[in-house]
Amino acid sequence: MSQTFYKKGFLALAVAAALGVSAFVQADVKIGVAGPMTGANAAFGEQYMKGAQAAADVINKAGGINGEQIKLVAGDDACEPKQAVAVANRLADQDKVIGVVGHFCSSNTIPASEVYADAGIIMITPGSTNPQVTERGLSAVFRMCGRDDQQGIVAGDYIVDVLKGKKVAVINDKDTYGKGLADATAQQLTKRGVKPVLEEGLTRGEKDFSALVTKIRSTGADVVYFGGLHPEAGPLVRQIREAGLKDVKFMSDDGIVTDELVATAGGAQYVDGVYMTFGADPRLLPDSKTVVEEFRKNGTEPEGYTLYAYASLQALAAGFNGAKSNKGEDAAKWLKSHPVKTVMGEKNWDAKGDLKISDYVVYQWDKDGKYHQLEKQK
Repeated sequence: MSQTFYKKGFLALAVAAALGVSAFVQADVKIGVAGPMTGANAAFGEQYMKGAQAAADVINKAGGINGEQIKLVAGDDACEPKQAVAVANRLADQDKVIGVVGHFCSSNTIPASEVYADAGIIMITPGSTNPQVTERGLSAVFRMCGRDDQQGIVAGDYIVDVLKGKKVAVINDKDTYGKGLADATAQQLTKRGVKPVLEEGLTRGEKDFSALVTKIRSTGADVVYFGGLHPEAGPLVRQIREAGLKDVKFMSDDGIVTDELVATAGGAQYVDGVYMTFGADPRLLPDSKTVVEEFRKNGTEPEGYTLYAYASLQALAAGFNGAKSNKGEDAAKWLKSHPVKTVMGEKNWDAKGDLKISDYVVYQWDKDGKYHQLEKQK
């Protein structure tokens, strides 16, 4: 054997010892990444996979999880609850994952989390914001995002204080996420003395909103708030504009945080001026600078939930390594009593699995079809 081999070998042993892992254990440990990999919301699944894979690559170079290399297993739920349950069962029974980054749609995360709970699997959702995700007493369910009852307050206050909305139409997509967030926003508006002039639902997959736009026009609404995702938000805002309601302000949520909104709306001219709520842009944080630069160097813009998924995998790895165990419950207990440094800054969780600090802010889309974080209102 060459002297170079010995040097590399000793270096590997030294790194392994520093990380507290065995240099001789090199099996794979599986982590599921679940979300809409196909269908209308596939952009979010792609964000999840890109973020999780980038994090896995870095974590594996540093020793992985308790000495084992992370292997990601994708689970496509297409934002369909029944499919989410099937995916969860497959990840638990067939793939034997020890943790899950996912799901995306709250209507999927809630039933899937029951499967993981029964199997003793820890899960962290980068993007499911419905309060019920963490309100059911499941000890190994976490979020890397805020909740609708936090996001709805920010949206409602912004509509009243900044947009000066007097007549607000609140629309939702009838899904767990969209309706829950629309209801939370309507509740905050009412609390602030602006009772919505219209509360209406539309159906996911629907593209013709002419009847709804007519209702909005009849109310004299000066602001339209939409709780839902970009496949419906895009056509809705375009049809509002095409109906001549150019002065009506349009606001939505973190379900439209993707450049795909421009495509579904039919062009940047229709999304120009659209407002949305989302967590403070992680791309602007000092902790994410190196990672963001690496993404961009490889030709990828880490938009939307990319860094949320990255941070979720970091948290899972920290939980398992901190607990010195690959059991979900052990990792969950560790995470609830220790802060974790992530690409999105230091994160702390409460007993429910919610972040102790939520950082929702308002963004606005511009004429070039790009979104930008606005300064927080004092």
